[in-house]
Amino acid sequence: MQVAIYHSKAVAVMTRLFPFFAGALALAVAGCGSGPQTSAQEQPPLAGAKIGGPFRLTGADGRTVTDRDFAGRYRVMYFGYTFCPDVCPTDMQAIAAGLKLLDKSAPAKAKKIAAVFVTVDPERDTPEVVGRFAAAFDPRIVGLTGTPAQIDAAKKAYAVWSQKGDPAPGGGYLVNHSRQVYLMDPAGKPLALVPSDEGPQAVAATLDRWVQ
Repeated sequence: MQVAIYHSKAVAVMTRLFPFFAGALALAVAGCGSGPQTSAQEQPPLAGAKIGGPFRLTGADGRTVTDRDFAGRYRVMYFGYTFCPDVCPTDMQAIAAGLKLLDKSAPAKAKKIAAVFVTVDPERDTPEVVGRFAAAFDPRIVGLTGTPAQIDAAKKAYAVWSQKGDPAPGGGYLVNHSRQVYLMDPAGKPLALVPSDEGPQAVAATLDRWVQ
């Protein structure tokens, strides 16, 4: 039953995002050999997608953090959890390393970006825990948590799916979740998916392409 629920939820998320994956592929083919420069006519892969929106969460210091705190800055948005044994640390490492590469290749662009990690496991990820986790990869990454209702609202806005797994034999549990990384523009509109699964170079190249 749990596998069936996982499949149906994952399909729903992918259905919402599929047109924009297709658009990203088309742009990649059309732009082969053109470098990271973006023409005035070129539309970002996620332009017009209904992704993103207001959120009200809690930062590492216990203070309220909202989407308005990032107004005027590009945002790299990633949802995961600190007890994640493999995927989340790998993605976070790629994001952090990609930002460091951009620091060297395009420092002016790097300064325009805020990286945000939002937990999908508010039960265990307290403000202190999520803040420490995010900062371990790069002090610039903002770790956010909140009440279950606040996290659910943020997940819905960003088309993120997660589901708490069954208790593990030794205690604890895993959380199944989607792993897309979004690049949002300074107005909070979606621009592109950041390919963290392809490594730091791909992350840096995507940021360099769409951050103006």
